[in-house]
Amino acid sequence: MASPKVVPHRPIPDPEPATPVLSLSGLSRRYGKITAVEDVSFSVAAGEVTALLGDNGAGKSTLISMISGVTPPSGGHIRLGGQPVAFSSPADARRAGIATVFQNLSLIEDRSIAENLFLGCERVRFGFLLDRRGMNREAQSVLDRLRVNLPPVTTAVRYLSGGQRQAVAVARTVLHGSRLVIMDEPTAALGVRETGRVLELIDRLRSQGTAVLLVSHNMDNVFEVADRAVILRLGRKVGELQLSDTNRAEVVGLVVGGASPVSPTRERVA
Repeated sequence: MASPKVVPHRPIPDPEPATPVLSLSGLSRRYGKITAVEDVSFSVAAGEVTALLGDNGAGKSTLISMISGVTPPSGGHIRLGGQPVAFSSPADARRAGIATVFQNLSLIEDRSIAENLFLGCERVRFGFLLDRRGMNREAQSVLDRLRVNLPPVTTAVRYLSGGQRQAVAVARTVLHGSRLVIMDEPTAALGVRETGRVLELIDRLRSQGTAVLLVSHNMDNVFEVADRAVILRLGRKVGELQLSDTNRAEVVGLVVGGASPVSPTRERVA
């Protein structure tokens, strides 16, 4: 009887890592002889919260402006889903799936929650009539998905608290199908309870697969909700850390200049 043929074992290759939602490569911005951001590279994955940290003047705002289409880069590349992109305006970035929630939130006080969610992309019937009922229904559906507790969607924004306004601004990004949400100091001037609600909202975005880039000076908030931190100082990236592998003292040291630059591929902190 013939021996069974032996099939040699071939190891199964590791799967290719998922393409990051956002990749920056050598991004720079110069204003005449002044360099605001120089040679910054990092990426943000789907379902990940990346904190962008740095002291005042570190280049965070300029970097966000380039990603969100407000300011064109002087050098380097932005890739979205692995594809190179160049935005001529914030509207270009929004259409590509990048939403930025700035500190002023860009909400209209006298309009309702639903109207603010659909601002600039109102639903119409018969080509000219506003579909208020449809917008209200869809707005409520988005808020339910995020498990956000707000007054009726017909309520004017002027009657909302600071945390509730943040929730409306974030819900707007979800409604428009944003792949990347940039949040600029979302808990500034909020009380403890409202800050907790905003952090829960960020966590829900992550759980739904959205990439989040969080700008914050609040280290407690950063360590509670973020997965990684990218640290800028004087326009350059000086560190990139897994927050589960480090501590507040080391991160603060990089922010203020009391620690050496850290390689993003470094092993666990001793």
